[in-house]
Amino acid sequence: MTEPAGTRADPRRVGSEEPEAARLGNPSYVWRSGQERRLALIERYVPLSGKRVLDLGCGLGEYVRAFARRGAKVLGSDIATARLVEARARAAAAATDGVEGFLAAAGEALPFRDGCLDLIVLNEVIEHVADDRETLREVARVLAPGGTCILYAPNRLYPFETHGIYWRGRYIFGNIPFVNWLPDALRNRLVPHARAYRQGDWRRLIAGTSLRIVDQTYVYPGFDNVEARNARLGRLVRAVCYWTEDTALKRFGLSHLVVLRQDGAREAAR
Repeated sequence: MTEPAGTRADPRRVGSEEPEAARLGNPSYVWRSGQERRLALIERYVPLSGKRVLDLGCGLGEYVRAFARRGAKVLGSDIATARLVEARARAAAAATDGVEGFLAAAGEALPFRDGCLDLIVLNEVIEHVADDRETLREVARVLAPGGTCILYAPNRLYPFETHGIYWRGRYIFGNIPFVNWLPDALRNRLVPHARAYRQGDWRRLIAGTSLRIVDQTYVYPGFDNVEARNARLGRLVRAVCYWTEDTALKRFGLSHLVVLRQDGAREAAR
C-alpha cells in the first residue's frame, strides 16, 4: 500500500545519532552558481524588490541575505536554533539592508497573522517538516491574496538519493544510486528521514487550501563541487543538464520547482 506524501513519520525524529544535516537538510554555507541560479529562477516568477518575504527553513540565512540584496524585506525561520544564531551573526556582519530578523518556528505553526506575506520560499525544506500538508495550509494562511509560494523539493525520479540511507541500523551518508526508484515501502525504510515527491503529489498536498499551482517543473544541480575539481568537466555537465530542462529528460532532475499562488479564498474549515 502506498503511503500518501503527507502521512510519513516525522523525519526529524529518526534517531539522535543521526547527523543534523540528514534530519533537517544541509544548509547553504556559501553562495555559488547553483544558489545564484535558483535565485534567478525565483525572480522569474516574483520580482523581489519591495516584497515581504519569508525564507522558511532558512538555515544559515544565505538566501535571506540574497533576497534582501534584491530589495525585499525578509525574515528567516528555522527550527535549528544553532543555525539561527549563526544566521544572525552572518547577517550582522554583512549589514544587509532588508534583513528583518530570524525566528525559531516550525512550518506547521507559523507565528504570523493571516495574509501578511507576499512570498514564501521553501528551498529543499518541505521534505524535512513533520507534516507537509499542514505546512502548506499554514503557507496558504499567511500569504496575502495574490501572494506566491515557491518551493524546491526532492524529485522521486532523480537517480540518486542525496540524503543518505539507513542500512542495517547504520546511517550511510552520500548520494546513493537508484534508491528513489524502489517501491515506497522499501524506499521509506532506507530513507525514513526525508521525503521525495512525485509529480502528482503537489495537487494532493494543496487540496482544501486556497493555493493553486501556477507552474511545476524540474531543475538539475549546479555541479559546483564538480567544477571546483575540474572546471571544464563541471561546465560541460552543467550545460548538458541545463539543456535537458527544456526536454522530456527534465523529469529526472534533482528537484521539483513548484510555484503556488494564493487565490485569496480562505478555507471554509480547518
